[in-house]
Amino acid sequence: MSVRVGRWAVGGVVVAEVVLVGCLSAGVRVPAAALLGARVSAVAMLGFEAVVLGRLLRAGRRAGLGWREALAAALRTVVPERARRLAAHEVRALHSLGLWLRGRRHGVPVGAVAVAYTGPQTAMMYGLLFVSVVETVMLALLIPWPLVHGILLVLDVYGVVFVLALHASCVTRPHVVAADGALRLRYGGLFDLRIPADAVAGARVERRFPEGGPVRAGADGVLDLVVGGQTTVRVELTAPVEFVRPLGKRGQARAVRFHADDPGAVVAALGRGREDAG
Repeated sequence: MSVRVGRWAVGGVVVAEVVLVGCLSAGVRVPAAALLGARVSAVAMLGFEAVVLGRLLRAGRRAGLGWREALAAALRTVVPERARRLAAHEVRALHSLGLWLRGRRHGVPVGAVAVAYTGPQTAMMYGLLFVSVVETVMLALLIPWPLVHGILLVLDVYGVVFVLALHASCVTRPHVVAADGALRLRYGGLFDLRIPADAVAGARVERRFPEGGPVRAGADGVLDLVVGGQTTVRVELTAPVEFVRPLGKRGQARAVRFHADDPGAVVAALGRGREDAG
């Protein structure tokens, strides 16, 4: 029963976090009460999960498993795949924050063209960061109870770090056009799609304003990777490519549209790659 409740609790927090990340990515202002509720729920869930994991870990050890095997089995039992994916995203985001502070980028080989895509969301992200800092300071001044003050301070500071890490993951993980014309499309640590050079039929500048979240698959087989509510490049494919959405759902796309701060440079780089390969 406790395992079932734990999975329900994780599922609820996963839904809340997906909504919050989607809102932040789309530039929607999330009310402070909603952020606070999500953080408190996350802390409560983590406490409950720690108790359940401890019981499963002890049961695994009694069954003769090693510490690593028992922990892996307990995690698979309690934590759904979607929650594991979101946890991995947070780890990648925090790692990206370290890369950003050191002025480094992830996955850009020598000779490749790094394609920035954060232009439409940079001002919005810094605005959210400012609001989060102001909220942290105001709560610190208004809440008189030391225990509540300490808990909320930790949660608010982590919220500030998370907003900064989300932006850092987009800065340090750009799209990449390889020297041979292969294309790698990313949205921070949430999405990663590799398109081989021989799968790229052509590319053109095309500005569109699709509705929906950052990763949207249309009924027409076109995959939209949206930043700030827009895409600027369309790539036609010679054959459908498979992609994995942030929570693990798979699909196929016969064309992709994505945002690039300099769409003309992307189209030119893809053209040079096809010419060199030919």
